[in-house]
Amino acid sequence: MPNLEKNHDSAPTRYPLTPKGFKWYIGSVLLAVLGLYVLSAYQTQAFPDRVIEGLPIMFYFVVEDLWPPNWGYLPRVAMSLLETWNMALFSTTLAAVAALPLSFLAASNINKNPLFYQAVRNAFNLLRTIPEIILAVVFVALVGIGAVSGILALTVFSLGILAKLISETIEAIDPGPLEAVRASGGNVFQVITYGVMPQILPQFASYTLYVLEINVKASVVLGFVGAGGIGIILRQQLNMFNYDNVATIIFMTFLTITIIDLVSNRVRERLE
Repeated sequence: MPNLEKNHDSAPTRYPLTPKGFKWYIGSVLLAVLGLYVLSAYQTQAFPDRVIEGLPIMFYFVVEDLWPPNWGYLPRVAMSLLETWNMALFSTTLAAVAALPLSFLAASNINKNPLFYQAVRNAFNLLRTIPEIILAVVFVALVGIGAVSGILALTVFSLGILAKLISETIEAIDPGPLEAVRASGGNVFQVITYGVMPQILPQFASYTLYVLEINVKASVVLGFVGAGGIGIILRQQLNMFNYDNVATIIFMTFLTITIIDLVSNRVRERLE
C-alpha cells in the first residue's frame, strides 16, 4: 500500500495547453465578429442569394460584351498607361525625397523634443487618413483636370505612408553607432549621416518601391475624377458603352501592373 500511494503521488501533473478561460475568450470574439457580419449583411442587403443570382449576369457580360477586345484601340491605351506610369513615378520620387528628411523628425531616437515629435507624428497620421481620391478631387479643383493634379494627390498620400514606415525603421535601428557618433562629439547631422543612413538605406529603397506599386494602382482610380492617366479614358469608354475598348483597357492595365509588381518584388527581395 505505501508503494502504491507513493506511485500515485508521483504521477506527473497535467497542465492545460491553453490558459484557463482562453477558449471562452476566443469563442466570444468569434461570435461577436460573426454577429457584426450578419448585421452588416442586413444593413447593406448583401445576402449570398443576391450574389449567386448575379453570377450569370456577370458571366454573360464578360462573354458577350467585353469579348473580344478591340486591339485597334491599343495605341490610345498605351499612351494613357504611359501617363499613368509617369504619374506614379513622379509622385513616388517627390514623396521619397520629402519623406526622408521629415522621417527623422518623427523618430523618437533622433527628435528628442517630445512635443515636436508628437506634433510631427500627428501630422503624418492626418495625411494617411485622407483617401487619395479625396486629395485628387481637391487638387483637380485647384489646378484643373490632368496629370498634375494626380501627381500632387499621390505625392501627399505617399508622403504620409513613407514617413511612417521610414520613421519606424529609424526607431528600430541599432543604437550603438548613434551613441558612438554622439560620444565622439558628433552633431545631429553627423549622427544621421554616419549612424542612421547606412542602416536604413536598404529599407528606404524597398519601401519606396512598394509605394510605387501602390501609386501605379491608385493612379488608375484617380483618373475617374479627372486626375489623369488611364482612368480618364476608362470612364469615357464606360459612359459610351464601348465595352470592347473597355476590355482592351482592362487587359493592358492588368498586364502592366502585373509586370511592375513582379519587377518591383524581385528588386525588393534583393535589397532585403
